[in-house]
Amino acid sequence: MTPEPSTSASSKPFNVYNMTSRIKNLYNRLTPSSSSPAISTTGFSKAPDASSLFPETDPSTDGEECLHDCSSCTIKYPNKWSIDEGEALYGNVKGWSTHLIVATGKSDWVRDVADEKGSIMEAVDNCGVKPTNGRLMISASNMPLPEHDRDSTTVLLLPSFTLLENVTPSNVSDLIVDYVNSGPTNTSPLSHPPTSTSSLMASLSISDTDLAAVPAPMPATTLKARPCPHQYLILLCSQKTRDARCGQSAPLLRRELERHLRPLGLYRDLHDERPGGVGIYFISHVGGHKFAANMMVYRKQAPKASSTSLDAPNGATETNVAAENGVQNNGENAGLAGEATQCIWLARVRPEDCENIVRYTVLQGKVVKPERQLRGGFDREKRLVSW
Repeated sequence: MTPEPSTSASSKPFNVYNMTSRIKNLYNRLTPSSSSPAISTTGFSKAPDASSLFPETDPSTDGEECLHDCSSCTIKYPNKWSIDEGEALYGNVKGWSTHLIVATGKSDWVRDVADEKGSIMEAVDNCGVKPTNGRLMISASNMPLPEHDRDSTTVLLLPSFTLLENVTPSNVSDLIVDYVNSGPTNTSPLSHPPTSTSSLMASLSISDTDLAAVPAPMPATTLKARPCPHQYLILLCSQKTRDARCGQSAPLLRRELERHLRPLGLYRDLHDERPGGVGIYFISHVGGHKFAANMMVYRKQAPKASSTSLDAPNGATETNVAAENGVQNNGENAGLAGEATQCIWLARVRPEDCENIVRYTVLQGKVVKPERQLRGGFDREKRLVSW
């Protein structure tokens, strides 16, 4: 005989959110899945060429500056710097659906970050619950560890631009079920609504009578979510254990990027959480170190453009410039809301490229040297990907 549900005084009040999380978790455990499930691209298509995905700068509209590298750059790569200059870049990036950036407080790691003992990267790799909405790319980063609790860490989930706190190896299954699986992906429309409890209950055909028979739920997750305050992210591979050039190039590029971002009021260091601006993080190996330096630029959906200002840098609008500094024209914080609308993945980046990367790629979503530098990415407004 099936035992009746417990009604002891120790039973916790019913919580629909926890129950649905348990149902999703159970579903994931019972449903076969590989470590890299198929990426759903419903409504999205592969860009026929690089220029269809991201616009290329044009001197007729962007000015002659787009044709020239930075003339004031004093930072140089080592004299013996040598990379692959012959292989075609565009279209060879393996597609991904979500990207998890893990705070470690370090800029270099063991060769395979999933082998970092006791790390979130190891826990995600070994977790019995796998993403159900496509490939999860995971990167260790130099984001600082929480000062108040060194037993947990913080992760940044993209494209949702969500910071998750109190992450430990023991709750990565909650992270995957409640945030990765239910959140937006690189190939979901920007209007993608979060899964509501009511719609989930309706889809499962759970009635009030059914709810009365549900046992007391597990304790609520300790994860805390909040929006990432930055308007843009620049991710630089810094893992010298994989390739010395990555360890050499990342600090040099950060210095040069900072030099161009500071006058615009856009630079944010690792502890600066003012709304808007550009966060620059070192991350672990993303592939293709023979094309160093690798740079990934994530851009939030921009506010609606207003009239062009003569004071705005190279055609950027007043609204956009205000957004970079964290304030929209109506005075509200601009950097707090929004998902990534684009990720532009560049390679073969040199210090003298940084000025135009800030001016055109970061601020306007354009590519200056697509034939030489563009590896791939996505644009959720155009519903195009490179894979």
